[in-house]
Amino acid sequence: MSEPHRRLGRPRDISIDERALEATRALLIERGFEATTIQAVASHSGVHSSAIYRRWSSRIELIEEAAFPRFTFAGIVPSGDLRRDLRRFIRAYVAAFSAPAARAAAAGLLVHHQKPDRAASSEVYPRMSVRPLFEDILRAAAPGSVDPAVDPDDAFDMLLGAILTRTVVFTPTSRQRPIERTVEMMVRLLRPVD
Repeated sequence: MSEPHRRLGRPRDISIDERALEATRALLIERGFEATTIQAVASHSGVHSSAIYRRWSSRIELIEEAAFPRFTFAGIVPSGDLRRDLRRFIRAYVAAFSAPAARAAAAGLLVHHQKPDRAASSEVYPRMSVRPLFEDILRAAAPGSVDPAVDPDDAFDMLLGAILTRTVVFTPTSRQRPIERTVEMMVRLLRPVD
């Protein structure tokens, strides 16, 4: 019987990941998107830049993971109650984009992913796609509550616009609309035409 294959070298130090991510979040908040470079993260975290590059191939990947850590909606399983599922989904999304590091990174990431020299991406933030969960919510909804003619991508884009406006874009009014109003607008948008 052969021995199991063992990796050579030292075991990976997982504390390096968290130190680099924490330093990235701090730099985003303190200095902004442009100043959050691999070299700045290395200096701020005490992690050598080569260790950072072994984990993230670019500063954009590092910023995305730091600003939107494990962008999952754990615990949100479509129940069939469209209003309830949308409310939970929107709250989770708003919370993710409301975090200080996410707010600091969002505009820079949007600009980066919209550069004409970049290949078209199906997601603004490829590491954080929640479109599939949104589509699952629509599929699980009670029969007759979602118009089959409504394109889920169009509905998601409208919802994303509302969330980005709420969390990232400066608005001239200080009035905070309750999330329930966004839920109600989405329900109306998705409702079949009589």
